[in-house]
Amino acid sequence: MPISEARKKIFDIAKDVQKPSNYYTLTEKGRPKVVMMSAEEFESWKETMEVLEEFPDLKKDVEETNGAIKTGEYKNWTTLEELLAKEGFQVADKSHKKYGVSSKNKTKRR
Repeated sequence: MPISEARKKIFDIAKDVQKPSNYYTLTEKGRPKVVMMSAEEFESWKETMEVLEEFPDLKKDVEETNGAIKTGEYKNWTTLEELLAKEGFQVADKSHKKYGVSSKNKTKRR
């Protein structure tokens, strides 16, 4: 959309870009100049770019993990508890602890 046309419809555009995945490419002399999207969408894009910069092999890692889950290979992976123990941390065994609501009557405090 030409910038001059967008100027006339700026409030409608601002409302329209609030819908998920809606954006406008504004042009000047037929060439893309500016993209308009909601602030929320923009923040989401920035976060995505940060993650991709921090973890450039993320897609490959996810695909490998999905394959390991399908084949059962993940069962041979080191658990978090094993890793922590190897690093010298003590992991409390709370597997015997029961959770639930007691059916006993409790006395009132005075």
